[in-house]
Amino acid sequence: MTNRFRLRPITQLLLATMAMTAIVWILRGTGLLSFLPGIIIWLLLLSCFAIALFSSVQSTR
Repeated sequence: MTNRFRLRPITQLLLATMAMTAIVWILRGTGLLSFLPGIIIWLLLLSCFAIALFSSVQSTR
């Protein structure tokens, strides 16, 4: 496989942030991370939106 599909670094960062957000959300919902304040989930969600917006702006250039 010489022609491998590679993601841009900003896309990798977006996917990693989305995965981390989903994991924190699920673990907090089950009670394992119940000590984390809700603002952490909001910050993770806002960072996902910011990275996605930045990625879309970069792809139009």
